[in-house]
Amino acid sequence: MVVNVYEQYFKADAVFSGVQRKGALVLLISDSEAGCITYKAGVAFFPHRDEEDFAVSYDAYFEEELYSGKGRRSKKKEAEYLEGLRETIDGIAAENNASVIWDEPLREERRG
Repeated sequence: MVVNVYEQYFKADAVFSGVQRKGALVLLISDSEAGCITYKAGVAFFPHRDEEDFAVSYDAYFEEELYSGKGRRSKKKEAEYLEGLRETIDGIAAENNASVIWDEPLREERRG
């Protein structure tokens, strides 16, 4: 079962497919099946053309696997991954000539 442990929209600066991206959806994702768990950090950059535009386009979606192995969801592990999420996402963004503007959230965070 896939769960978005954390998600939040932020302002961003990037260009993909010739389109300026001014928003980013940042995610911590958990996927568990048959006694195995995987955690991934993900970010999707999207146009955010106005205050109502949260249409996420997945042509600019990137993720990094943080953990994969036997086990189940763990609040302790999730807290650790959340603590390092900004650094991980900054690394992913830098690899793709993009940036997330952390001090300018577009919406409140959601936890699952």
